[in-house]
Amino acid sequence: MTNTTIETRNLDQYGNAALRWSQAQELLATESASKDVPFFLNTVRPDGRPHSAGIGAVWFSDALHFVSGPGTRKSRNLAENPACTVSVRLTGMDLVLEGDARRITDESTLDRVAARYRESGWPAQREGQAFTAPYTAPSGGPPPWYVYRVSLRAAHAVATVEPGGATRWTFS
Repeated sequence: MTNTTIETRNLDQYGNAALRWSQAQELLATESASKDVPFFLNTVRPDGRPHSAGIGAVWFSDALHFVSGPGTRKSRNLAENPACTVSVRLTGMDLVLEGDARRITDESTLDRVAARYRESGWPAQREGQAFTAPYTAPSGGPPPWYVYRVSLRAAHAVATVEPGGATRWTFS
């Protein structure tokens, strides 16, 4: 998110200070890719109905990345409409990311994302323009798996610990 303008809007109705985007980024960097931190991707079906699926995600190079098999509903939805949200409960913060998820095909970027997944314990390997591994989450579909990057338009967070707070960030 280098060279990005961030607008912060304090949504807290109790007088608490706005949450910091840097705090959300730090939590994403340290807690993503953990099997104990569930992420939920929300996409739109071609008929306009919502679709939600659990995903394993990593925060890498200032963006959220995830994998999905080409035949899965989420991949087919994103091929038609890249708009999505991703929800996650982090330590002390519930966070929703809004943006567009687009498939990554650049092999050097894929190699770096695969390395980040391996650091977290999932043995992903790049094979061409996708990933393979001995296993993945049941919602991932069969290999190979496409890799997606979420380009953020907005995010909002609610603190789940004192002193509290609620904030919306928009990115341009």
